[in-house]
Amino acid sequence: MKIAAICGPTASGKTALAVALRRDFGLPVEMVSVDALQVYTRLDAGTAKPTPEERGQIPTHLVDIVPPEAPMNAALWVEHAERAIADVHARGAWPLLVGGTGLYLRALLRGLAAIPEVPAAVREALAFEHAERGADALWAELQRVDPAYAALTPPQNRQRLLRALEVYRHTGQPFSAFHAEHRAQADRHACFRISLEPPRDVLHARIRARALAMAEPLLQEVAALRASGVAETAPGLQAIGYRDAWLATEDLGNPGFFAERLVAAHLAYAKKQATWFRNNPMELRAVDVDVADVANALRRWFDAA
Repeated sequence: MKIAAICGPTASGKTALAVALRRDFGLPVEMVSVDALQVYTRLDAGTAKPTPEERGQIPTHLVDIVPPEAPMNAALWVEHAERAIADVHARGAWPLLVGGTGLYLRALLRGLAAIPEVPAAVREALAFEHAERGADALWAELQRVDPAYAALTPPQNRQRLLRALEVYRHTGQPFSAFHAEHRAQADRHACFRISLEPPRDVLHARIRARALAMAEPLLQEVAALRASGVAETAPGLQAIGYRDAWLATEDLGNPGFFAERLVAAHLAYAKKQATWFRNNPMELRAVDVDVADVANALRRWFDAA
């Protein structure tokens, strides 16, 4: 099945482009979110989900599908994505994947690395160590045994940190080695990939404005989640901004400090995203997006035999 994808860092204009392709050019596209956070219900302030207005202009999938307490990883997301793509095709529409979680897109296109199943005892032992020794101690271990993956995984990302260490402890091989072997495989889906690459100063200004606007609503949202009984270790709360917001809700003495931390975190994340997409094959790279050109490219792609 043919699909297309609009990739790029946060605030690069992916959702707006998808909406314009359907609204202004009449393309039969339906948006499939490729975002590790937008899958979660109740996480709205810090996830830049499509607005209700945008969702009213383009059918949208894989947004608000699991609660913050539910696990979500590349394998689970691919299962949801495969069903959504099949449903879109069944209606005679075009699946348009939109988002910045490159790992999920790669998992959909190439499948998942063949990593042996880790025994529950290994996972439980690591969870105990994380609680007793702290994230920094385990991240230092990850730096020693798998520096390549540690460079991509901040200590605050509990899920990724424990996953990498549990695989290493069970197999004796770095987590990154399994992914390196897997990268050589061919794509499972024919995909036309579009990468949005705004000028750096433009992108940074957008990110800063978005993050500052998020700060106060994010603090309020996390406070409400805490009050409702959602645990600090919930998978959805391990995401960018949410961990810092959890800590900030314990000390509201300097909300401006939290806002600047949020800006810095989003800028750092966008840099990683841009690097990831720059190092992966793309059929179209757009600095100044011409929506008509993108629309014509997608027509050619989906109409070709």
